[in-house]
Amino acid sequence: MSFPAVDDRAPSTQLGGGTFNHSQSREAEEEYDRLRNLARQELSKRSQCLDRAHQAYENGDGASAHELSEEGKRHGAKADEYNKQASDYIFRENNAHVGADTIDLHGQFVEEAEDILEQRIRYAQSQGQSHLHVIVGKGNHSYNHVQKIKPRVEQVCQELGLQYRTEHNEGRIYINLTGGPAEPEQRPPTGQQYHGGQQHGGQQHQRPPQQQFDQDEQAEQEPERSLLKCLKGCCVVM
Repeated sequence: MSFPAVDDRAPSTQLGGGTFNHSQSREAEEEYDRLRNLARQELSKRSQCLDRAHQAYENGDGASAHELSEEGKRHGAKADEYNKQASDYIFRENNAHVGADTIDLHGQFVEEAEDILEQRIRYAQSQGQSHLHVIVGKGNHSYNHVQKIKPRVEQVCQELGLQYRTEHNEGRIYINLTGGPAEPEQRPPTGQQYHGGQQHGGQQHQRPPQQQFDQDEQAEQEPERSLLKCLKGCCVVM
């Protein structure tokens, strides 16, 4: 008799930084934490079932092993459901007021962020969108202040053959969705403070002053604001 096949995969518990990208109500934070905690509880129950199933199998009780295995799968499915609810919830909260060419990945597990980004990129490209600003966070709330989502976003871009660059705010990444280079920004006029940056793909570039960046970004977003509404209606990109 062979031991019943068990899917023992579990979602990553690594978050990419702060949960919210803005000041949020206590109720919103509590709801997000409630959903994640429920998911963790289900994963704990699932682990217990799998341990008991293995022990039952070792004792030659195949029927109990199979029953416990199936129970463990049910707990795993509930955990996935709660995590999906938490992911959708935090996505709606953080993206309610961002531009149509921007996506905020705060509060997502790394794997969740990857899936959301890939879907968002495909949607944006299908709509003829030329670029995407991805808010990944600076890792200020992560263990040892290490950014976890940013490396995964860069990996996705590399796998899709898209060039990208870190923006003046290190918690944001600009992605060119057309397959071309992440165009260099203009050097600020003499007398204005300049901060150097880098473009991935081998080209060095200069960053513009904040005022010019904001004006350009606002002009880009105006014709695309309807995209975010459509995106949220489809849930999504999420």
